Amino acid sequence: MTDRFRIAAAQLNPTVGALDANVAKAVAAWEEAKAAGADLLVLPEMFIGGYQLYDLVQKPAFHRACVTAVEDLAAKTRGEGPQILIGSPIFEDGALFNAVLLLENGAIKTVFRKHELPNYGVFDEKRLFTSAPPGGPFSVNGVRIGVPICEDAWFPDVAETLEECGAEILIVPNGSPYARDKYERRMQMMVARVVETGLPLLYVNLLGGQDDQVFDGGSFALNAGGALAMQGAFFEEQMIIVDYVRGDDGWALVDGTLGAVPDEWERDYHAMVMGLRDYVHKNGFSKVVLGLSGGIDSGLVAVIAADALGPENVWCIMLPSQYTSDHSLEDAAELAEAVGVTYETLPIAPGVDAIEGSLGPFFEGTEPGIAEENIQSRLRGLYLMALSNKFGHMLLTTGNKSEVAVGYATLYGDMSGGYNPLKDLYKTRVFETCRWRNANHRDWMLAPKGTVIPPRIIDKPPSAELRADQKDEDSLPPYEVLDAILTMLIEEDAAIADVVAAGFDRATVEKVEHLLSISEYKRFQSAPGTKLSTRAFWLERRYPMTNRYRDRA
Repeated sequence: MTDRFRIAAAQLNPTVGALDANVAKAVAAWEEAKAAGADLLVLPEMFIGGYQLYDLVQKPAFHRACVTAVEDLAAKTRGEGPQILIGSPIFEDGALFNAVLLLENGAIKTVFRKHELPNYGVFDEKRLFTSAPPGGPFSVNGVRIGVPICEDAWFPDVAETLEECGAEILIVPNGSPYARDKYERRMQMMVARVVETGLPLLYVNLLGGQDDQVFDGGSFALNAGGALAMQGAFFEEQMIIVDYVRGDDGWALVDGTLGAVPDEWERDYHAMVMGLRDYVHKNGFSKVVLGLSGGIDSGLVAVIAADALGPENVWCIMLPSQYTSDHSLEDAAELAEAVGVTYETLPIAPGVDAIEGSLGPFFEGTEPGIAEENIQSRLRGLYLMALSNKFGHMLLTTGNKSEVAVGYATLYGDMSGGYNPLKDLYKTRVFETCRWRNANHRDWMLAPKGTVIPPRIIDKPPSAELRADQKDEDSLPPYEVLDAILTMLIEEDAAIADVVAAGFDRATVEKVEHLLSISEYKRFQSAPGTKLSTRAFWLERRYPMTNRYRDRA
């Protein structure tokens, strides 16, 4: 009977649909695991096709190609070496399953199918897959291993069935996307499974950005009783080697590495960096362009882009109008120099004059207002999109969650762009994130260390600078108030009465709720952005655009 068992857990970053590239990653991981003397290589949930797949997984040609890719992987790893546990969709007897396949000596040996299908937040698996009954464990070198797949481990039934069927170690392949408190909830759930079953557990999570979601890795292992025995890296590819030793009380992990768990500010920031980098690279771009206004939002986006792609791949354009202040010009230039990005100026005044002249006969006799202000924003969007089209750089948009929530943005203007790193970051968190980045630097950040965001950008009153002496608070409550109200309305689904009971002015709350409701059509047309919370706009908060309901109880 084996007394020592070595598992290689490959926390890797696949690309959706890049089957050959994903096979190549798996083969390289197998070679590394083989050199390390591993008995088993574990790859995350749905690794072969990437995750999430949404309706792509229902395309017969695609899910057939995924199985063919797994068979190709099996053939390329035939012979002496570790068995492989890898996630893939599989179609059997008229049903599509989210599955994990065990490969041994050039062939698919066993298939494990997911039982608990998540159907909340960003997940829609009950529409895509068929739920399978809980299965039993498999054996590698005489060790019986149970495989609850991701959501299977969030409920007790699958793990308990595996324990009752003789499993000695639980391995949980995951595709669990980042959210601010997700790591703590994962740990809580996995500790519960370990305590209930009395079995050690290895949690292997996916890595990388996919559309709005970022899979943050953070794989870990627990020994029986719930003690943390191994903690993997966050937001980094990593091959984790874990050794289990059989004792009188069963298997236990020994000599595990306990990596650091970053705080929520670092995790948020790293998620925005990884989300942007992978969205740009996986969609075939290498450089980005953005409008740098001298304000805090575009400043933070410029730094995130430089950290993600390198300053040499970030092109910042200042587009001043007659309302652009001298300090905005100075602050934008100072930030660009500190970060090391390319910086140029493109005045919009001649274009604004031309457009207003053309519209003059139509606007005659009316008072200047939002329409005239939005000409500036839309002209900036036009100029930036022209540069994006001409030179092949992805245009980044820079609106924070507070602005996106209440529609404080111009459709086809400053909302133009392919990706928005700040889409799920409230304005008050933008301020704190800037302070955090000025005070912290990590090896994975490609921009310089130090005060890269000038303090005046952080400290000055926010303004869109579309009219003389304009301030955001002319139209909106102070951001501390606005964000607190939005947090209750969005994250907590609170009623107006609940927010008022928490101490906020009713008229202010009703105004914010009204703006939130009437801005749905803008959010529907907005660029994707990094999901940081559990109520990110798009998949986690889906409201009708045409909606006459108003909460006025």
